[in-house]
Amino acid sequence: MTPSLPRLVRIPLLFVGAAALTVVAVGVVLAAPPLTGRAQAAVPPDDPRPPVVVALGDSAASGEGAGDYEPGTRGEGGNHCHRSPAAYVHRTTLAGRGVNLACSGADTAQVGTGGGVRYTERSQTARLTDVARRDRVVAVTVQVGANDEPDLSGTAVACIRAFLHPLEPGCRTSVGPTWAARLAAVGPRIEGVVRDVRAAMAAAGYVDTDYALVLLSYAAPGSEAMPAWHGVQGCPYSRPDARWARTEAFPALAAAIGTAAAHTGARFLDLTRVAEGREACTGAVRDEWQRRLSVDPAALVAGTLGAAGMRLFQESFHPTAAAHTAIAGCLSEFVPAGGSRAACVPARDGRVHPEVEA
Repeated sequence: MTPSLPRLVRIPLLFVGAAALTVVAVGVVLAAPPLTGRAQAAVPPDDPRPPVVVALGDSAASGEGAGDYEPGTRGEGGNHCHRSPAAYVHRTTLAGRGVNLACSGADTAQVGTGGGVRYTERSQTARLTDVARRDRVVAVTVQVGANDEPDLSGTAVACIRAFLHPLEPGCRTSVGPTWAARLAAVGPRIEGVVRDVRAAMAAAGYVDTDYALVLLSYAAPGSEAMPAWHGVQGCPYSRPDARWARTEAFPALAAAIGTAAAHTGARFLDLTRVAEGREACTGAVRDEWQRRLSVDPAALVAGTLGAAGMRLFQESFHPTAAAHTAIAGCLSEFVPAGGSRAACVPARDGRVHPEVEA
């Protein structure tokens, strides 16, 4: 059953100058009570350290598929975190600089504290403390959960397998019945990451109202609006499966992430509809905001791509550089507006803007 969508109201566009940014840094999450339980002094508003925005999370935040990757994350020494200069954290107007700690393939354990190593890198929240001591962190974004129980990559493979083998059930049938249970399992893990972020920031001398903490959901990559007789290259999945993903699977995942935000006092920005009308295979490639499948679908399903091929597959069905720019613009409006939750929705001006529930 498709979740009902709330009525949305546009947040007015705010032009944020240096003075307004100071307000963001010290008071944007007044509705969120401190979770540390310890008395601390707030970071002084005249803190001379340079303001930064920090992104934590998986490939959706790192910029997988958005273009070239930063040196040191292209595979050197085994590091395939694939952090792109085009990632949204580098394109917001919330601070002079973005710091991208996200890593392709990371799950909640690897983003949180004590979860081991991902591509040679230690916990993202542990490194957040280092950044917060060096710089003045005004906002932290967290986009995680896709690589835990929801297993979006595995779900995509199930959809592709069904398209290549028409006698097999579609992924809406093979995966759909387990979706609610998967989301129920990942919700507490995401809440744990938020608590780890709060603890990491507290260890650097911050209280919760010193910075904005925003959980983000994931943009639906495909749509049933693609041509009826499309081939196996680019978007090898059926239109009914694409409709299920767009109208049920991704909205339900967003709802689970939104619930985790509500339970922990974080703010929530729903990205489900960011690429609406610009999904993979719905128009000219140059106009799409989601990457198409980048590998041979038969080899993917057969498991014969090898390690290099699977890393190339990771780029598939991820936001393009244009999409990251749109997300950054929406995030830049949402944070200073001060609301607890909103959805990034395409508008007539060609951009996406945050709209809040009425």
